[in-house]
Amino acid sequence: MVLITGGTGFLGSHLIHFLLEKGVHVRALKRDDSSFAVLERVFRFYGKTFDDHKQRVEWVNADITDYYSLEDCLANVDQIYHAAACVSFQPGDNERMQKINTQGTANLVNLAVEKKIAKFCHVSSIAAIGRAENDNIIDENVIWKSSRNNSNYAISKYGAEREVWRGIEEGLNAVIVNPSIILGPGEINSGSARLIKTVEKGLKFYTPGINGFVDVRDVVEIMVRLMDSEITSERFVVSSENLDYQTLFRYIANEINKPEPLYKAGKFLGGVAWRAEYIKSLITRQKPLITKETSHTANNMYRYSSEKIQRALRFTFRPVKQSIHDACDFYLTNS
Repeated sequence: MVLITGGTGFLGSHLIHFLLEKGVHVRALKRDDSSFAVLERVFRFYGKTFDDHKQRVEWVNADITDYYSLEDCLANVDQIYHAAACVSFQPGDNERMQKINTQGTANLVNLAVEKKIAKFCHVSSIAAIGRAENDNIIDENVIWKSSRNNSNYAISKYGAEREVWRGIEEGLNAVIVNPSIILGPGEINSGSARLIKTVEKGLKFYTPGINGFVDVRDVVEIMVRLMDSEITSERFVVSSENLDYQTLFRYIANEINKPEPLYKAGKFLGGVAWRAEYIKSLITRQKPLITKETSHTANNMYRYSSEKIQRALRFTFRPVKQSIHDACDFYLTNS
């Protein structure tokens, strides 16, 4: 039996579908107040009836930050896919991210070691790798360095990954994947859809930054193939292409038949934008769309290499343009 955390999220929903199609017995964690909205949309993308597909999963109410609520969930489990995480760049969410991402992972690792789980797949992030010096290519060999430029999210995911490495030292059979920005079909409100909505509303500016992007279906397939392999005690950057944001937004604009952004917004305009959003959030009491951390990231150039996973699995990634096409097509059809 396979246990999945984060099964009602975007990545987790695609993972559940992939495993069900392979005939795997899936147990998935959820909170009492979890919504199945994303899962329903993802199943619909694959042409599956939501109720029938959902009922093939053994759902368990548990909280990864509560060690004792997890114990019974691991009964008869052979493999764990740990995809649950809090992703936020809002300053007020730091404590929550540390609790879910770092302490929650520690809880799961401790139980996996205790229960002698056969294999563990941890979904980390490129944010947990650190940044290469002199704008060099970022791969698995880059060493994390403490810096004021590290986001709170990056720090929490780095802490989570350290817990997995500790588990490996204690005998846990584990692999770690570090996906770049995940795109793909199934969302209408967050993730890829937020980028689409931004362009749909008439985005005028683009930032000069570069980042890595990857299709959610590629991430899922790599995770499952790693778990089915003899590979262990390794981490893998999972990223299809390095794209500048101007190209990314042009792809989206062309897909939804909207004008592409024409004006470059550098660090100065980015600084003005996040400060204006902060003031607006104080008035409206809504979370700002742009924060200091997201503005900083969007103006920097990060390039990633996935050569290690490509060699290990002989894997070929989907082009980002195809991921955007599928995401936009789903968004236009379902929003």
